Amino acid sequence: MHDILTSDRSSREMEIIRSAYRTMATRGSHRMSLQDVADEAGVSKALLLYHFGTKDALLFAAMKWALERTAERIRNEMASEGTSEEQIAALVDAIFIEPQANREFYLFYLDLIEHAGRVPSFGGLSKMLDEIINGLYREVIADGKAEGVFDVTDVDVASRHMRALIEGTFLQWIQTEDWRQNHGVWKEQCREALLRLLGARGHQV
Repeated sequence: MHDILTSDRSSREMEIIRSAYRTMATRGSHRMSLQDVADEAGVSKALLLYHFGTKDALLFAAMKWALERTAERIRNEMASEGTSEEQIAALVDAIFIEPQANREFYLFYLDLIEHAGRVPSFGGLSKMLDEIINGLYREVIADGKAEGVFDVTDVDVASRHMRALIEGTFLQWIQTEDWRQNHGVWKEQCREALLRLLGARGHQV
């Protein structure tokens, strides 16, 4: 199931995947049962198992869907922008969508990262993250480097640092008591930190 493109799935499978995401975002993988997902999707547990086989296969599919949706949103946001600095701003806008959605995604994401560290069948998660997320960051950084806007030596290393900065920002943000109110502040700080990380003109440390 891991290599099936999200776009190739049936509408029934997509509804199950979205239901798994919503359920896991609110309950967590350890407290979420397949019956919970089936109830959320309005289908039988037997039908859910027919399409996905195991809970792990469903969780993996939900993560792939969430990452692909995020990458698509980022690409769409950046499509109308010109300079590399404007593209970084658009990328941050596409990632920092709104407090509740960001909180739900990162709680879901943290849960799956923890799961991947303990369950061998989730070994493909790191590769998927590298292909979808790091791959997108590499494109943005390579374009900025080619334009002479970003001062980076190794694009691959810079993409990993970029992901670490973004994820680290969110991990700290979700732990703040006033996470709803300070969402915009953390967003702006992340944008500025990314430009400094990439050595953008006028933003060097």
